[in-house]
Amino acid sequence: MPLNIDLHTHSFFSGDGVSSPEELIASARAKGLQGFALTDHNTCEGVDYLLRKGLMRPDGLPVDGFLVVPGVEVSTADGHLLCLGATLPNMKGKPAADVCKAIHERGGLAIPPHPYDYFRAGIRESVMKNLEIDAVEVFNSATTFKHCNERAFAYAKKRGLPMIAGSDSHHENAIGTAFTILETEDFTLAGVLRQILKPNAFHQQYLSRGSKFRKTWNNWMRLRWSSRARRKKQ
Repeated sequence: MPLNIDLHTHSFFSGDGVSSPEELIASARAKGLQGFALTDHNTCEGVDYLLRKGLMRPDGLPVDGFLVVPGVEVSTADGHLLCLGATLPNMKGKPAADVCKAIHERGGLAIPPHPYDYFRAGIRESVMKNLEIDAVEVFNSATTFKHCNERAFAYAKKRGLPMIAGSDSHHENAIGTAFTILETEDFTLAGVLRQILKPNAFHQQYLSRGSKFRKTWNNWMRLRWSSRARRKKQ
């Protein structure tokens, strides 16, 4: 059966996200998704929160017909890197190769999001070609320029790597703008991870101007408050 799963989302645990994990689940269900990957920036607090609330299961089975894939988007020294299917300690600023190794040691998949989008810390090809990655995000709804997605697709095809799509949503309204269609009868975390490594179809749609503006505004506010906090410590 096809599973529609958004493989790149953020909650308010990211700092620049605005929606709670519960709001993301409700919105995703309403849009016909069977799950999403929670990939907050440099933290797995949202995953821990959902486990405590009983909205995720430690054995990787869905809850009430809905599956949240544990993950994190790490700001490595070389650019952003998605971990899908596992949690990590805070590895912000570590080399991407070290983060890939840690992901694989925990049974997860290492996937560069929005590569070639250097305005959004995409990992450069000169680094990516030497990484032990499992797939490439070839469609990101929030990418700065469409050609960034096109280049990612061409790179994955040239290297023979599996491909995924995700919304990169930071607000409940944006979740499911893009998602990966996984053709598998194994509706478990293990089944989803196995299917990601195979050929899959995508739903591809770009974020609205309003959603992009909201995301940019939240990023600006986060950076402003971070800068202010650093000045207070000095």
